[in-house]
Amino acid sequence: MKIGIVGLGLIGGSFARAYSAMGHEVFALEKDGMVFDQALDALAVDEELTRENVRECDLVLICVYPQAAIRFLEEWGPDIGEKPLVMDCCGTKRETTQAGMRLAREHGFTFLGAHPMAGTQFSGFANSRKDLYQGAPMVIVPPEGADKNLLRRVRRVLSPVGFGSITLTTAEKHDRVIAFTSQLAHVVSNAYVKSPSARMHQGFSAGSYKDLTRVAWLNPEMWAELFLDNRDNLIQEIDTLIQNLQAYREDLARGDREDLIRLLDEGKRRKEELDG
Repeated sequence: MKIGIVGLGLIGGSFARAYSAMGHEVFALEKDGMVFDQALDALAVDEELTRENVRECDLVLICVYPQAAIRFLEEWGPDIGEKPLVMDCCGTKRETTQAGMRLAREHGFTFLGAHPMAGTQFSGFANSRKDLYQGAPMVIVPPEGADKNLLRRVRRVLSPVGFGSITLTTAEKHDRVIAFTSQLAHVVSNAYVKSPSARMHQGFSAGSYKDLTRVAWLNPEMWAELFLDNRDNLIQEIDTLIQNLQAYREDLARGDREDLIRLLDEGKRRKEELDG
């Protein structure tokens, strides 16, 4: 297959490495010339993605920030043609998917929203890996009325990467759920390390500290854009968390051991229900 990739950061770079390792031809568009050269040297990319060869691609993956993804679709839409499947891999789906579906209808290409549920706290091509997506979930937002042939085609072009599952959803449900499963976790982690006590953690911290603070090490520009794109859902999740934390605080302030046990047991049982 011929794969087009827009953006060679952690996500795009990992796609490039994965497809190249499986013997597929990779065209890439990357504004940073040094990064593009690194990808060439790493044999992750064969050549630059252009307005001419984009039409030859079986799949085009847009791996940049949401607003940049929309700009790419607006500028390149007339040149994409009918052959490629085009997927944006942004962390929010409502705005990019709405724009992508509209431009696909206008210019005659096939567009799907996509969100590979994998990553690390580190960004950039230097941290990309060919096995980043092995066994990971992939979330797909298909166009309305998508038939089985299109979905089989999606599975075929993604199969070399090694995703463990593919989940179909709507853009609205994606953004509502991702506010809890990803965005809130990044907010909490980033806020948690701002405690003055964090400076004294050496020698006193183990797994709990490491687990909770891993994603505090984030890309501020990217996450700010994602948070603002999904601010209605994220605000709701933050408000719910504040309400729950307040209940623990009130029990501590009153010295109410029995109710504190109840709250802790309630959370423990909820975890058991969710994860078995």
